[in-house]
Amino acid sequence: MTSVEASADSAASRMPVTFTIAEQEGRSLIWPRWGVWDAVIAIGGFIVLTALVAIPLIIFDADLVLFVFVGGLVPWLMLAGWPVYATWRKGNGARIDLGLILRWSDVGWGMVFGIAGLLVAGVGAYVTTLIVGDFNSAAGEVALELRESSSTATLLAFAVVIAVGAPVVEEIAFRGMLFGALRKRGINPIWVVVITAVAFSLFHLEPTRILVLLPIGITLGLARWKTNGLGAPIVAHMVNNLPAAVFLLIDAPGVTP
Repeated sequence: MTSVEASADSAASRMPVTFTIAEQEGRSLIWPRWGVWDAVIAIGGFIVLTALVAIPLIIFDADLVLFVFVGGLVPWLMLAGWPVYATWRKGNGARIDLGLILRWSDVGWGMVFGIAGLLVAGVGAYVTTLIVGDFNSAAGEVALELRESSSTATLLAFAVVIAVGAPVVEEIAFRGMLFGALRKRGINPIWVVVITAVAFSLFHLEPTRILVLLPIGITLGLARWKTNGLGAPIVAHMVNNLPAAVFLLIDAPGVTP
């Protein structure tokens, strides 16, 4: 199919608001041919690339900073890079197909869902401590090591990665490509919210944090559903990650200059 018209009545509502805006502007659009398998490639490719990058870092005994910024950021080329490539190659580009838009209403709803995510994650964290005792995230463990051996500039860069980079990249993959691919197939939005939340939780490979990650994933999915775009879930994700970044920087004066 090379035109939107044949599918607009039944399917256009499954696309993000940016698709509708572009259509109203008279843009020449095609019905996107990317789908669930592209989301699988993005997420699976991230895991594979993480392993491939880690191997030489381990062999050459790279320091922690290289592990964090090379081993951690290079795999983003798949997690966010593949959705951008797939939508460019088989659709109308990431902005239109994935809902990359930020309106003032998105900022407001993002704040609302972000705070809600913090509250439900707090309940999940409390329940988890009752079951397994004190626990920390993988990023938290890295932050502790960086605080002991790295400069303030390195800590600041890591805080930016946590508070800004990760939310943008992960939302492009999960609430962008995976959410959009499932909606394009006509799956009920409620189930899409649940499926993407489960995938998001398992993706982090931190079993002890499932009760924290799952409710956050649900609130991010609800933000995507409510606003029909990626702006709100990205803002909400940033709100969720901000406390960890702030905590890291508060302790920054104690590190070596």
